[in-house]
Amino acid sequence: MALLLRTFARQGVCLSRPHHNLLYRHAAPMGTTAKQEMNKFWDKNAKLNRPMSPHITIYKWSVPMMMSITHRGTGVGLSGAISAFALAALVLPGNYPYYLDLLHSLSIGPYLLGLTKFGLAFSVSYHTYNGIRHLFWDVGKGFKIPEVYRSGYIVIGLSLITSVALALL
Repeated sequence: MALLLRTFARQGVCLSRPHHNLLYRHAAPMGTTAKQEMNKFWDKNAKLNRPMSPHITIYKWSVPMMMSITHRGTGVGLSGAISAFALAALVLPGNYPYYLDLLHSLSIGPYLLGLTKFGLAFSVSYHTYNGIRHLFWDVGKGFKIPEVYRSGYIVIGLSLITSVALALL
């Protein structure tokens, strides 16, 4: 029992005060409400003519920023597509040849088919090459700004070359 009381005392829990709850954590009384603090914050920012931050208009767009956004987007898109395909494979009737014949019967045309193949190939290749780039960063290589841009352009170039090559198959 003494050990339990010592543990509560260390955590700032008071058992001697009668409150609605058995355990009462000491809290410093607040001089202002959260709404008052928020209003002070916004008034100060308005007087200083500050933009709401983070806001898209205060950032200068750069290649690393766009690559980061694209890496996240391809990751979310690929995981969503894989999950949807897996779920469809589990719940839809029929088998793979049935759905392949269904796709062939749609006659979607070579341009749409090529664009779809390019989109899938680009997502996979870009996410893979940029993931390898991140692995180099994890070991501390390539953090200087010129190296970041150079490796970014290499990733973009390799992704485009790989995507075109795979889409033409």
